[in-house]
Amino acid sequence: MLKKKILILCGGISKERLISLDTGKQVAKELKKNHYKVLICEPDKDLFRKIKLFKPNIIFNALHGQFGEDGYIQTILETQKIPYTHSGVIASSIAMDKEISKKIFLKHKILTPKYIKLDQKKNKINIIKNIEKKLKFPVVIKPINEGSSVHVYICTKNNIIKNLRKLKIYDQILIEKFIPGREIQVAIMGRKKLGAIELKPKRKFYDYEAKYNSKAKTQHIIPTNLSKKNLKKILDIAYKAHKIIGCRGVTRSDFKYYNGKFYLLEINTQPGMTKLSLVPEIAAYTGITFIKLIEWILRDASINR
Repeated sequence: MLKKKILILCGGISKERLISLDTGKQVAKELKKNHYKVLICEPDKDLFRKIKLFKPNIIFNALHGQFGEDGYIQTILETQKIPYTHSGVIASSIAMDKEISKKIFLKHKILTPKYIKLDQKKNKINIIKNIEKKLKFPVVIKPINEGSSVHVYICTKNNIIKNLRKLKIYDQILIEKFIPGREIQVAIMGRKKLGAIELKPKRKFYDYEAKYNSKAKTQHIIPTNLSKKNLKKILDIAYKAHKIIGCRGVTRSDFKYYNGKFYLLEINTQPGMTKLSLVPEIAAYTGITFIKLIEWILRDASINR
């Protein structure tokens, strides 16, 4: 594609700010190396002024978490009539809301862990009985609208109240049946089922530290040790989720594989592009370099506007 002016939107105020800045830095470095004109920009009060002055051809949305991949910034970007990368307003909003996306998965017969929603403003006195009745321990608790496994805890009957207190800043919590087994992530690139990678974290599960701290020493296994039949199955499920949510560009779906079944945990509409990120690693395994991946994302943004 012709070398264009790319504004990279990163940073923000979510819990994933540092990861977003790292993604923006890595993408900018690669684009500059390949002779693109690049401006890195925060989503602050000067955003519109900088867009007007720089006049980008495309906005690369490298934001993560709340306000960045939940439909909020997408709504703002729509007013600028400039192509932006990744999913649009509705798909971003749906994918970020773990309860709504789960309901859609279930409606379309995609297996996902059983769950209950907890409103933290209400009385939690019967929460343990409710969990024992509907889910059984252990369970996973997490905010409904966060990414990168921020504030995710595996809980037993003994520590759930203590861990819920750690999430007191959130009004709504998703309590999900804990699924043991293998951690497998799948990348979808438009209509292409890009591939899968298996993760073996040294920690209890693939949490924030396991994702972004190189010292956590999570083992990345590619190709995955799945049969051709099972690999096709998990790729098909991820592609189906990508389509029914209405995603565009690149997505990454997180799965647990247990007792011969694939459980879709969530779909990420703006996967990271850091040195430890999975989508670039999967792409590289299939022969797609980092710059070719970025250029495809930019081209996809232009085509789908």
